[in-house]
Amino acid sequence: MAAAASVFAAVVAWTLVAGPTAAAAPGGDCALPRTTAHHSEGVDTWNASYPRPTTALDAVMIFLSFPDAVPALTPQEVAADHFPETSRFYDRASYGQFQLRDHPVDRWIKMPRNSTDYGIRRDWDPDLRTGYLRDAIAVADPTVDFSAYDFVYLVADPDAPGVDADATKVVNLATPMRADGTDLRRLVTVFEQHPPDHNVLAHETGHVFDLPDLYSRPAIGSDADWDTHVGDWDLMGSQFGLAPEPFAWHKWKFGWLQDSQVQCVSRRGTTWHELTPLETAGGSKLVVVRTGQRTALAMEARTAAGNDVGLCREGVLLYEVRSGTESGEGPVDVLDGHPATSACHDGSAYPQLADAPLGVGESYSYDAGRVRVTVASRSLDGSWAVKVSEG
Repeated sequence: MAAAASVFAAVVAWTLVAGPTAAAAPGGDCALPRTTAHHSEGVDTWNASYPRPTTALDAVMIFLSFPDAVPALTPQEVAADHFPETSRFYDRASYGQFQLRDHPVDRWIKMPRNSTDYGIRRDWDPDLRTGYLRDAIAVADPTVDFSAYDFVYLVADPDAPGVDADATKVVNLATPMRADGTDLRRLVTVFEQHPPDHNVLAHETGHVFDLPDLYSRPAIGSDADWDTHVGDWDLMGSQFGLAPEPFAWHKWKFGWLQDSQVQCVSRRGTTWHELTPLETAGGSKLVVVRTGQRTALAMEARTAAGNDVGLCREGVLLYEVRSGTESGEGPVDVLDGHPATSACHDGSAYPQLADAPLGVGESYSYDAGRVRVTVASRSLDGSWAVKVSEG
């Protein structure tokens, strides 16, 4: 094995020096532009209206009860449904670069109206939703100093009769509410049952950081699947996914990956790349082929570690990124390296893509053969050698 690895390393070195190669530059050359699309996947600039998770951010968790129900749980029990696990998720995903600090209020704060009066549901009447938000901020304001926090979780009593778990979402306000001299531009409204959906708060918190929904919502009455775009990969798709680690593209967007950890293929030819597992710190994490002004082909290595400990298949994952596509309309599509098979039917959110990554010796032909990706080997330290040929 060691001899084989040495031979392969020599071949790679020769190819990079003497063979016909494409330009493999630091990732900045492949940074798609941020567009006006909601939660654009552009990474060339940061949208300053959103907090960037690069150091530490503070979130207050406010627990709301209603006159038509007596909470069966304590605020501490509801908080434990989400923390510290949500903070741990982001600590692992960011390689320790970002700390999400939760500050739960220690008591229930009663809303002025019954839970059933607010019409809580996924497609919420805007006036009723605005009334809910205004009431929540007003009743919490005597207890909470909103100026001390970067964002707000409004958590409803899970047992109140009018609470609908499908309504959990981030509300972006065109006109911010104001409290304690602070503009509140987006509020995380939590209506989860107890225990809640897995990773639901980590998913919603991703929206606070300008990440899009990667699932596709079928038309009303349709039996189509929600998870056809990315399956289990990245929690912004399915919060039940076996591989919830954020895509390397999202880590690059946040600043958790530096340009030097992203390899950009910008001209025709052949390049060799080493990808270290996305779930562990250090090394090269992302290979990008720019395919258009707002589109790119991305590659990363996924292994069963960290947030991905339960993933279905290890290997090199390929996906398309579109920075001009709206949240929920397919800004990312995972490419299926094994379209004839599926896997992990007992746990996968979308088994057809559960075995999408390429293994050693496997290739994928993209864009009618214009780009061909081959996984050449996997080293003893866990890194993957990938050949990209662009004609």
